[in-house]
Amino acid sequence: MSTQPHTYAADDPESALKYAIRHIEGDRVQIVEGVISMMSPSWDHESAANSVRRQIERRVVELDCISGSGDLDLPGTPNWFIPDLAVVPASLAKDAGALVPDQTLLIVEVTSGSNGDTDRIVKRRRYAEYGAPLYLLVDREQRSCTLFSEPGELGYTKSDGPRPFGAPVRLPDPFELELDTSGF
Repeated sequence: MSTQPHTYAADDPESALKYAIRHIEGDRVQIVEGVISMMSPSWDHESAANSVRRQIERRVVELDCISGSGDLDLPGTPNWFIPDLAVVPASLAKDAGALVPDQTLLIVEVTSGSNGDTDRIVKRRRYAEYGAPLYLLVDREQRSCTLFSEPGELGYTKSDGPRPFGAPVRLPDPFELELDTSGF
């Protein structure tokens, strides 16, 4: 258990819950609509996320960003997400415990049999509501990729896809590159 002092108000269940899950030793835990789940992706799941990471790596460095699967808080909700991959400005990541989706440049979620609808429906809606500019859904069950952009309170107003695995997916500004999806 962490030796850090607690930083939550005892009468605030949201902050107490989010504090508690961040201090479960040895495990990555997220909260989706109030449901706590342990994160244990399979190797094929990790392979898809890693394929995206490798393809965008040069551009991430040029943008002075980092990519990873750090914590994303959705304040005012019982949600604490751990995306499969997010790109964030390096300056924001230095001392951050968690960021919020509008501080990202790109969020990538790779579906699993156990969480496909969570990524397709819940996270897509919440990422848009919290201003994540680009959300790439790598849907392994449907063997397709969809890029969502132009977030709003009611969801993303623009989508490119679904595109079958093997068809390129264009990431717009600030990335300006094409992803090869054949290895997903």
